[in-house]
Amino acid sequence: MADHLLEVRNLSVRFHTTGGVVNAVNGISWHLDRGETLGILGESGSGKSVSAAAIMNLIDRPPGEITSGQILFDGQDLLQASEEERRRLNGKRISMIFQDPLSHLNPVYPVGWQIAETALAHGVAKAEAYARALDLIERVGIPDPKGAMRKYPHQFSGGQRQRLMIAMALVQKPDILIADEPTTALDVTVQADVLSLLEELQEETGMGLLLITHDLGVVAEACDRAVVMEGGRIVESGTPRGLYHNAQHPYTRKLLAAAPGRGEMREPESGRTPILQVRGLRKSYGGFEALKAVDFDLHAGETLAIVGESGSGKSTIARLILRLEEADAGSVKWKGEDVLTKSRRQMGGLRRQLQMVFQDPTQSLNPHMSVYDIISEAWVIHPDILPKAQWPTRVAELLEQVGLKPEHTQRYPHQFSGGQRQRIAIARALALEPDLIICDEAVSALDVSIQAQVIALLGELRDRLGIAFIFIAHDLPVVRDFADRVLVMQRGRVVEQGSVRQIFESPHEPYTQRLLAAGLDADPDVQAERRAARRQLARAIGQMADIVQ
Repeated sequence: MADHLLEVRNLSVRFHTTGGVVNAVNGISWHLDRGETLGILGESGSGKSVSAAAIMNLIDRPPGEITSGQILFDGQDLLQASEEERRRLNGKRISMIFQDPLSHLNPVYPVGWQIAETALAHGVAKAEAYARALDLIERVGIPDPKGAMRKYPHQFSGGQRQRLMIAMALVQKPDILIADEPTTALDVTVQADVLSLLEELQEETGMGLLLITHDLGVVAEACDRAVVMEGGRIVESGTPRGLYHNAQHPYTRKLLAAAPGRGEMREPESGRTPILQVRGLRKSYGGFEALKAVDFDLHAGETLAIVGESGSGKSTIARLILRLEEADAGSVKWKGEDVLTKSRRQMGGLRRQLQMVFQDPTQSLNPHMSVYDIISEAWVIHPDILPKAQWPTRVAELLEQVGLKPEHTQRYPHQFSGGQRQRIAIARALALEPDLIICDEAVSALDVSIQAQVIALLGELRDRLGIAFIFIAHDLPVVRDFADRVLVMQRGRVVEQGSVRQIFESPHEPYTQRLLAAGLDADPDVQAERRAARRQLARAIGQMADIVQ
């Protein structure tokens, strides 16, 4: 018997690029045991996902090259296994949840078939495969599981697509599950449910879970041990509690210092005239009411956070304000003029003042354009903003502001990680220095240190230029640090709104209280208390249900 379920020994991976050789992973070693959760923590480019891809045999060779090491699964070196042997293992005994669900779900097949396909490929009978798919769709929290089986990926929200990817990875009850940022796009309540589901499955099957994440709260909640990676190397390892309270390496301490939710809460200014007034906003899709008479105001230089679970109507509000979709009823007055009555030509000029950073950078960045072309496109459309001779300097400045390098200008979106692509999208939105930026989960995919850097940048622009923000987010600690006011959405309605202090310290609505209770904290001791409280609440609800029956 092998000492460990999975063991990586002295693994090194490099890539041959036009700019030279990139050493992505440099001699890393770690192990994973049955029933254990190992977290791999680090920023984009640290080598987390590359090491996971090596385990799954997903590194393209060339340009990739594994230059040293062993990957031992039950004592067998996977790097020496044949292609046929790897196909038998992948999906059945070793499975993976990818970071970007839209890129890994086939747009032309129903999701039920895609989930069942993994089981069918390994010889499971059709009826059983579909039964497993239906059960998992229900367990990961998708509404109307039977109806969802027949739907296509584009008919789900970003968070729901991630849940479907989790169901697909679990359909064969693998021995090892590699989860690459599995909860990044999820609401806090669903995130807690998914982590609990993974824990349940571990208890049932003894599955080992390799959890790749930049979220310190996820490590505190779910991991038994963690390794910290920087620049392709492991710089520190230990238990979450040991790392949090006694971090030795400067990089680990930097990550912990960047954890959100500990700053001073902002107090909104009173007596100002709003620049945006939304009244009675409604939207339906095929009889389903996505928005039900939403009202709110936004002032210059203010950040209004909109929080709520997937399907609550957060992103719909953003699309209606920008006229990316048409509202059924209501008004959206920008500086006194109703946006909803403007012509297409008038909207073209207005969008110079109103910019948006979308949730999914893979879909919002043109894959055929370089980073330079993506950012400078704003000045092509509005040539009076900046002389062309200054474009290269300004593009380089914007990239540095969001934590990227000037030499990245000639790369294309596919050459970056998900978090890096989101930084490019933010740089593009900042290029016009607009009056309002709508951020739809704009920082959810970013590493904690880059997230802190981008939030600080957005805050500085807000204070210096008076830019207002509508900040759609599920990451409540970030909302606490950045926003002035909070709008809480549930099923298309505003259930509560108020200052950050009011919402976080004395929420009135049970729904708001539930959202806050489901949040994750980087401190494992705090997180243990929250986990115990959630379990106690679940037991109480179960006991009440038994009494009712």
